[in-house]
Amino acid sequence: MLEIGIFGATGRVGKLLIDEILAHKKTTLASVYVRNELQYNIPSHTLITGDMHAFLESSQVIIDFSSAEATKNLLEYAKKYPTPLVIGTTGLQSEHMQILKECSVSMPILYATNMSEGVAMLNKLVALLSTQLPNYDIEITEIHHRHKKDAPSGTALTLAQTAATARNLDNSVLRFGREGMVLRNKDEIGVLSLRGGDVVGRHVVGFYADGEYIELTHNATSRSTFAKGALQAALWLVKQKNGLYSMQDIFEF
Repeated sequence: MLEIGIFGATGRVGKLLIDEILAHKKTTLASVYVRNELQYNIPSHTLITGDMHAFLESSQVIIDFSSAEATKNLLEYAKKYPTPLVIGTTGLQSEHMQILKECSVSMPILYATNMSEGVAMLNKLVALLSTQLPNYDIEITEIHHRHKKDAPSGTALTLAQTAATARNLDNSVLRFGREGMVLRNKDEIGVLSLRGGDVVGRHVVGFYADGEYIELTHNATSRSTFAKGALQAALWLVKQKNGLYSMQDIFEF
């Protein structure tokens, strides 16, 4: 049985993760890191703690769906107590990514802004089309529920960075929304965010040319998709060497 710890158990994906781990035949919920009391039942064998050291030592792998600053705190402790980490937190900045890369030298880490297999394939297709259709304009739109704080979504940002990298461009070409009398730059990649209702997640990557266009769309209809993907990632990651991995590594696209 793989002993899994959850960091960020009180979030939207946290409860779903608990359900998935308890239902799986090869996993057990070893520990949950919390600063406040949980509002749902946890098995008696599970360690519920606010002690980071005890939390890390009790688990063979940690799944993290928290906040950028909480993830930073987790990574700082993981430097002292290396433990495989599956990180699905969005909104990470360059400072967080630097710490993440440093930690991956001494432990395996899988970081993904979206844990679904479909989005992993979408990233692969975006890289392919960005390379094969170099003269097509690229525009990305995403919509999420009204409660989502970060914009653009981590998934949209990853897709935009994937497209830019495929064209040998840096992040300076990314443009988040438009306003005023400004023509579109040839190389820019537009990213537009919408927020409303209870939309789990929708991402559209468009490749636009004169006379035709291609749009790739991914719809997430349930957050359980992310929980299932994170659990799959944890089962895979504990067998890997130290390093930084993505969901695409799991599926070998």
